[in-house]
Amino acid sequence: MAATYELTFDDYLSIIRRRAVHLVTIFVGILAVAVVVAVAIPPLYQSYGIILVESQQIPKDMVQTTITGYADERIEIIKQRVMTRENLLKVIDKYKLFAGERKPTTASERIDELRSRISIEPISVDIKGKRREQATIAFKLSFEHRQPEMAFKVANELITLFLDENVKARTERATETTEFLTSEANKLKLELETLENQVAAYKQRHGSALPEHLGLHMNMVSRTESEIREIERDQKAAQEELRFLELELAAARSGNTAAARATNASSASAPVREVDRLKSEYARLTAIYTEAHPDVRAVKRKIEALEAVEPPAPVAGGNPVETASLEVARIQARIAATNNRINSLAAQSQALRGKLVSYERQIMQTPQVERGLAALMRDYENAQKKYEEIRAKQMSAQIAENLEEENKAERFALLEPPLMPEKPVKPDRMKIMLLGTFMAIGGSGGLVFMLEMLNQRIRGVDALAALTRQRPLAAIPYITTKDEISRRKRRLWLLVILLLLAIAASAALVHFTYMSLDILLLKLISRFG
Repeated sequence: MAATYELTFDDYLSIIRRRAVHLVTIFVGILAVAVVVAVAIPPLYQSYGIILVESQQIPKDMVQTTITGYADERIEIIKQRVMTRENLLKVIDKYKLFAGERKPTTASERIDELRSRISIEPISVDIKGKRREQATIAFKLSFEHRQPEMAFKVANELITLFLDENVKARTERATETTEFLTSEANKLKLELETLENQVAAYKQRHGSALPEHLGLHMNMVSRTESEIREIERDQKAAQEELRFLELELAAARSGNTAAARATNASSASAPVREVDRLKSEYARLTAIYTEAHPDVRAVKRKIEALEAVEPPAPVAGGNPVETASLEVARIQARIAATNNRINSLAAQSQALRGKLVSYERQIMQTPQVERGLAALMRDYENAQKKYEEIRAKQMSAQIAENLEEENKAERFALLEPPLMPEKPVKPDRMKIMLLGTFMAIGGSGGLVFMLEMLNQRIRGVDALAALTRQRPLAAIPYITTKDEISRRKRRLWLLVILLLLAIAASAALVHFTYMSLDILLLKLISRFG
């Protein structure tokens, strides 16, 4: 029945009066703990610097850098390089960061503690375009320490390490790219030289059947065939002349004077008639062909040969027998010359036919040689193309390396150097005390609520009426005796004395174990302003 009774405002006031000691004790205790925590937590000072990620100064369409990737990725890579065990141990040893620690710690613990005090926060902006993106344009590097001077020095050291490591990393990467491309270019150069030597040896081995000589060989074949035909014509003319001379020789040997005279007259007039006929033929041919034509040249040589032979002058009043003997000798001499000419023409014809066979053999070998040469040239051209591409990339990489060495590419620039911190960033003592106040209120109220829930007493006339379903006729108020009043006063004074003694003991403990009270008071005044 009592559970269904709803407490009134007077009931709450009664509970507060009755549980005032508990409320005050718990509230003061929790608040004191909050104040002690706010005061005892050592301050942390933060010094930070802002590093700007500057874009490449020279347009990228003119000079391409070999360093790719997003700024966040490069910042994270540099962070991992800077925050290595070796670098952090150097910073710890240089600035004696953990020299005043009472508790001994290992190197790994000191490194982990130092890493926890280093913070890197990227600064990004929205890029408006086809799709909204965020780009990192800077980042904030901070360091926290109990001493402001130490926070300032270590922050400067870390900023320097970041800037140096960025330059070192970019230069090393550009140099490695250049060295790799140079090595590949040297390998391709050796391969190209090997192929050049193979092509040269192949051309030297098959020099007479190379494809570029095919046109020359075809022209030589045509020219040789023309010369052979010309020599054949000369041979036919020489053979006709030889038959004619043999007839003359036979007539001269017959001893017939009349025939001899007729032969003599015919011999004297025959060359003249032949020269006239050849001159007419030469005039006709020159009207059709040029001087270099084989027919024109053959006719011209015949004319020169006939003109060079002088007809014998008739001997006036000479002996016909002697004249016939001279005629026979002259004819025999001409026959010998004609035979020599025929033999010479036959030798020339044989030599030309040998050349013709050689040219034809070379022409027949040209397709096979061309296939082998084409395979070698294809490998050579592919190797040369690769070499030219690698050389172009090598030159670009060298320019990019110069760009990095001269610090003209994307770089980290110190936008805001670290400053000496003037006030701590941690802890926020006002927030701690405010939180402690709320916890004190909640803790004291919660304790009183729990005690009242465990106490099943009847709370006033209304609670009794709700329980008995009858209204009491009268309510006798609680009469406090003098002994109870004195006991309450004694308890109150005892509580005050205990509280004062606890405060005095805490002050003495802080004074003798942690810090003098006057110095602590000055620090509290400076911290809380």
